[in-house]
Amino acid sequence: MWLSDISVKRPVFATVISMMLVAFGALSFNILPLREYPDINPPVVSISTTYVGASAQVIETRVTQLIEDQISGIEGIKSINSASRDERSSINIEFELSRDIDEAANDVRDRVARIVGRLPAEVELPVVAKQDSDARPIMYISLSSSRMSVMDLNDYAERYVVDRFAVIPGVASAAIHGGGKPSMRIWLDRLALAARNLTVTDIETALRRENLELPAGRLESSEREFRIRLARGYQSDEDFRQLVLGTGADGHLIRLGEVAEIKLGPRNLRESFRSNQKTTVGVAIIKQSTANTLATLEAVKLEIARTNESLPEHMEFVASSDDSLFIREAINSVYQTIAITTALVSLVILGFLGHLRTMIIPAVTIPVCLTSAFIALAAFGYTVNLITLLALVLSIGLVVDDAIVVLE
Repeated sequence: MWLSDISVKRPVFATVISMMLVAFGALSFNILPLREYPDINPPVVSISTTYVGASAQVIETRVTQLIEDQISGIEGIKSINSASRDERSSINIEFELSRDIDEAANDVRDRVARIVGRLPAEVELPVVAKQDSDARPIMYISLSSSRMSVMDLNDYAERYVVDRFAVIPGVASAAIHGGGKPSMRIWLDRLALAARNLTVTDIETALRRENLELPAGRLESSEREFRIRLARGYQSDEDFRQLVLGTGADGHLIRLGEVAEIKLGPRNLRESFRSNQKTTVGVAIIKQSTANTLATLEAVKLEIARTNESLPEHMEFVASSDDSLFIREAINSVYQTIAITTALVSLVILGFLGHLRTMIIPAVTIPVCLTSAFIALAAFGYTVNLITLLALVLSIGLVVDDAIVVLE
């Protein structure tokens, strides 16, 4: 009980120590990072592979199993979860908490690179990301324009916007939603194909054979040198209509426009992104599995402000959803709970003991102890989150009990 004895005998010294604890506690609180929950998220790396036109069974046997067998020996793996859906394979690899997520992702990329040659030729290259493959975006940003179409907006976002957000610390990926890139859509007429003795394979072969852009060496002279390339001649829908598929029985050239309807349109017709009753292009921000949501979104908001400064006058870039609003509101609610609890405890002490001085001493002890707790949080590298703040709420009762005992 030497501490209480010194405090009673030297009240000025005790007051100064309490003020120093409050001061250092306030400084520690300002430097503590803010999170929704403690930093206990395991490092997760995902592998996403797209195989257009393939069923879930084909995806499982031709893609998912091959990749799983290749990555199973990586160091520090805790669990592997995979899902095979139509046209898509998703594999989530959870590592031990001690495993660095950047090193884990590099090991996964190295193993996946070895298996690419064994995958079907039509499969798109697997995408390795430091996130759960089913991770929910923490923010949606809408890009709209009063002059540009959805396809033009999508093209602009891919060229000038997405890369600026993908490199922000804590961001795993920035995905574009709504419409897709411009593409040449071809609807085949089966009756016209049958009449000309053609199949879908013949159309595909002709497109691969004719729609090319190849280098052709260089042309040299005594004084000058020129690079030569064979430019792709198919740029518009009319160019594709004139693509030659073969020769008919009477010798005439069969063109693609005779057996198909051709139109320039978005690559994906199954989704549309709307914001404030307007069709827009959405940019989904997905954070890394171990990133701080609040810190990541603060950096994203700063980048949104910088991006708006460089956009044309007819374009607008605004946040449609923001997970940090809920997190901050929840944390502010805990702060209010701490204040209300302190006031109610003080009133209860005053009501039962009936002495103002007896109430003031425990009431002063509560903020001193709570503020001092932030010093320990900062010293051990913890964060301010819902769990630590709720622990402070529960500790108020213990602090009051001990203060009354010492006071008596």
